[in-house]
Amino acid sequence: MVSQGIYTLANDVVYDQLVALLNSIEVNVSSLLPVCIIPYDDRLDKVKSEIKNRPNVSLFDNQESINRWENFAHKVWDAHPRNKESKASRPRWYKGHLHRKFVAFDGDFDRFIFYEADNLAMKPIEAVWQKLEAYDFVFDDWEHRKPTEHAALNIPLIEASGCYREEEIRPKIHDASFFSSKKGLFPPQELGELEDKLINQREVEWINGIGWWDDVFLYNYLTLRSERPIYNFTQSPDAQDRTGNCADADPFVNIDNILYNEQGLKPIHRIHYMNYSSASFARLCQGEDAKINYKDVFLHYRFLKNPEQKPREFIQPSSLTKAGRKLQGIMGKIKRTIS
Repeated sequence: MVSQGIYTLANDVVYDQLVALLNSIEVNVSSLLPVCIIPYDDRLDKVKSEIKNRPNVSLFDNQESINRWENFAHKVWDAHPRNKESKASRPRWYKGHLHRKFVAFDGDFDRFIFYEADNLAMKPIEAVWQKLEAYDFVFDDWEHRKPTEHAALNIPLIEASGCYREEEIRPKIHDASFFSSKKGLFPPQELGELEDKLINQREVEWINGIGWWDDVFLYNYLTLRSERPIYNFTQSPDAQDRTGNCADADPFVNIDNILYNEQGLKPIHRIHYMNYSSASFARLCQGEDAKINYKDVFLHYRFLKNPEQKPREFIQPSSLTKAGRKLQGIMGKIKRTIS
């Protein structure tokens, strides 16, 4: 029997978002489907406490797999041309661990769906499983429409290599905040061959420099070079499948705490709270009026199991508080530059 399950990537920093995601999966997807949390790092005290009360939720503990992907990603990024730039030019996610999500390919589930912790599940996933019968990777995003200079892959450079044409590359560009795939892809031998291409054959330059240390950009190279079939719901011939998913960009309609695409009231797979910080969600859950779109939906799922803890009133942060946070941001950037 083929095992199916869901992965996410989390630590205590995104605790509020993790709880909301787990509750949304339980209500809108399945209360029985197993969920495995991949540790972003070792800050897991609150996460471990939470999953004690969730019998279908576990913590990924294959350290060999984590090390395999960590080592691979570090070697690749160290070989990227941007690694030679000044420390001041390093992105805020430099030395991050988002690439740990790829351990899902080594996990227990034969077929899986990955939700980033800043998502909420909005509908059942039978259609995703069905697509996985014919494809090895399934996505639901609009990354393929990004301008060439912001795309995950350096399309002109890849075209110049003679390996792929733009019309072959562009439809395969995708995000990594929500995807479905299969266990066993990218085994050690294949990953070693891709590492050779990336480092020794300088195909690391195929990865757009603006995405240096970005798991999404690395993932795009892996899926392109593996030449396995990819499906993206946003490119479906059925207009009912083509919806938005970003809380900060797309308009949705809330019906009983389930969001629908505003145009056509089409069901969406997930709402992605990208570009909102985990600190903003933590403050929202503590009663601060954080500026987050569809925050009422988030709060519904965050406090679904303990509604008595849900804030009833929200306060505006003072000017002094805002100034202090801005100063903290500046100091953090300086610290990253000199470290």
